Amino acid sequence: MEADSTRELLLQITESVRWYMESLQEGGVTGFPRAATPSQGGTGERGNGETEKLRRGEMSATPRVSESPSPQVSSPSAPRPQSVPPPTVSSVVAPQAGDLFLAPTLQTVKTLEELRAEIGDCRRCKLCQGRTKIVFGVGNPRAELVFVGEGPGRDEDLKGEPFVGRAGQLLTEIITKGMKMRREEIYIANVVKCRPPENRNPEPDEIAACEPFLVKQLDLIKPRIIVALGTFAAQTLLKTKTPISRLRGVWHTYQGIKLMPTLHPAYLLRNPNDKRLVWQDIQAVLREMGRL
Repeated sequence: MEADSTRELLLQITESVRWYMESLQEGGVTGFPRAATPSQGGTGERGNGETEKLRRGEMSATPRVSESPSPQVSSPSAPRPQSVPPPTVSSVVAPQAGDLFLAPTLQTVKTLEELRAEIGDCRRCKLCQGRTKIVFGVGNPRAELVFVGEGPGRDEDLKGEPFVGRAGQLLTEIITKGMKMRREEIYIANVVKCRPPENRNPEPDEIAACEPFLVKQLDLIKPRIIVALGTFAAQTLLKTKTPISRLRGVWHTYQGIKLMPTLHPAYLLRNPNDKRLVWQDIQAVLREMGRL
């Protein structure tokens, strides 16, 4: 069983990295700069010819010393060289694909409280620069049903709780009036846990930095059903670029868990005529839960 779990984790990491790289490519990124390899003496790189001779063993790796070196005379009046200050490093830690999946501290987390503590005052991506509060998630830690959204908006950023603005009020109506359930019975989380500036779409590097925490949340909760709200939640969990209009209304699988993509409540506020589509999706969820 442990081998199967490790294999599943590696497949998940590989798929996440592939999806992230494809997102970067679609955004116009064609490559990454290669760091220069420092020379053995630290003063510069060897020429290509010298490198090839060294590889074939035709040249010593130790630099030759001239037979008649010129004496060096130090001048007491010569100005001392000024030290160059190191480059300024941003306080935002750039995410590295797979780091959080592989981190022993994350793998040993056993509860949602421990996971929140592991996140800490997160600075793993640039979203930390403008956030007010981290929006971790809320609800029943043993929920049968989990709703996953895109990211916090203004109201969520201020309160530190997902779906509390106008879109959240609509989601609450779907849960309480449509599904006849209480918000406390389910769990609600987001793909990214910090508000994107001006409520813009989350970017690939931001999703890559935050996704491992969502993966761990779902692993700890172990719900029967996930409802993915909107494009980014569905595409992130299913690792696909298929539009939400084609994904919704059809059952999918995430790590052995049934997943129903549907339209985001914020979209419904702008397009109320499509509420009937979401109700169709919610009815399918209720039937699967044995509540309809």
